Amino acid sequence: MDDLGLPSVFRVGEFAAWTVTAAHAQAAAFFAARNGLSAPPEVRVGVREAAIAFRSERYLRVDGEAAFEWAPLSGDYEAADGWVRLHCNFEHHAAIACRVLGVPQERDAVAAAVRRRGRFELEDAIAQAGGVAAAMRTREEWLAHPQSAVVAGRPVVAMAPLGGGEVFAADCGVAGGTGGTGGIGSVGSAGLAGAGGSGPAGGAAITNRELVPSSRPLSGIRVLDLTRIIAGPNAGRVLAGHGADVTMVRSPLLPTIRGLDLDLNVGKALRFLDLRTDAGHAAFLDLVRDADIVLQSYRPGALAKLGLGPADLAAVNPNLVHVSISAYGADGPWDGRRGFDSLVQMATGIAEEGMRAAGAERPVPLPAQVLDHGAGWLAAAGAIEALRRGGGLAVDVSLAGVGHAVDSLGRLDPAVGLAVPDPALSDVEDLLLREPSAVGELTRVRFPGSVAGAALGWSGPPPLG
Repeated sequence: MDDLGLPSVFRVGEFAAWTVTAAHAQAAAFFAARNGLSAPPEVRVGVREAAIAFRSERYLRVDGEAAFEWAPLSGDYEAADGWVRLHCNFEHHAAIACRVLGVPQERDAVAAAVRRRGRFELEDAIAQAGGVAAAMRTREEWLAHPQSAVVAGRPVVAMAPLGGGEVFAADCGVAGGTGGTGGIGSVGSAGLAGAGGSGPAGGAAITNRELVPSSRPLSGIRVLDLTRIIAGPNAGRVLAGHGADVTMVRSPLLPTIRGLDLDLNVGKALRFLDLRTDAGHAAFLDLVRDADIVLQSYRPGALAKLGLGPADLAAVNPNLVHVSISAYGADGPWDGRRGFDSLVQMATGIAEEGMRAAGAERPVPLPAQVLDHGAGWLAAAGAIEALRRGGGLAVDVSLAGVGHAVDSLGRLDPAVGLAVPDPALSDVEDLLLREPSAVGELTRVRFPGSVAGAALGWSGPPPLG
């Protein structure tokens, strides 16, 4: 059952292969244009390799030892009327959750306090305090939520003119390149290579930067990556795997997770800037002037408050491609709500449906951070498509929108989907690479898929901050 990828009633393997194919197909079209080919080269992506790439952080090893673990307080807790997930991987999020609960940072104390609270009341209380939590909803409860209607009404990969204007669906975001409700279908390089597509930007030259022929599809393309955790860094990692020059722009004050950095920042450079200072602000704008793509995963509107929103960057570089990744989308009552993959799975009914399908007594999430990784691959696909349209476009992807796309694929029979073996590290040796780094030997998952005639993958270990 390798064609199913990972154990789940959701079609995780199929979805993973679809998103990887979407990005590779856009890269193939870009590769063909810069090298003067008459048609995009063939794209090949296996379900198994795509699914394993969606679990890359689980297989990362440093000198043979696992490099990523959840923080002690992060996890699912039983509330008075259901389940709540707390995200406490950052110290300040743990402190906020415990302050709202009125308990010390001890798991037993947290569990006892959560049992006395309602799931929705606690979800809102922690969110309003600046923390991160999500109540487990049924699919029906999520569909009744006003944010669900907003998410369902937008393309899974949305585009709009950088300075503002009508939103349209990216070709890579829907079956056949049309529509706007986040549905997906099979894609291939032939289906995505056309210069036209739906939307006001039409299909112009691939980019305003002069590009010479290259075996690397995105060689010479400059990307600024202002993201953390998984979804955004994965988008940057995908672009780096296609040959782009990716520079992470990190605040020296914001926390990060070392294991995820080692996995997701391979092939990138690193620069620290405090965008809240005049010097950092000016330095960043200097970088933007010569950039092709900016990736950001701050909450919607956060950078605009610093004078660094899409319209601000358009004034500096009108040909820029601006890519935003958020938890629940840029519009609606939850547009500014913090969230991570595991919490969005709880809020949108995925974990509850997994629990029922497995006959379990607690939430059962997807067998990978599917929303994070899927958002990264689709954001990268959208970024490349926007370059092919001539730039000057804003691309928007949300984890909830990716969840909606996963939902649209339907389900597997539990007797089939849940019987798929859960691959251990020893089961994926053929998909692993090993290389030296400043912290020891890194074992990591290789770049999945291929574009005929193109050189894909990363060079060098991740930078250490």
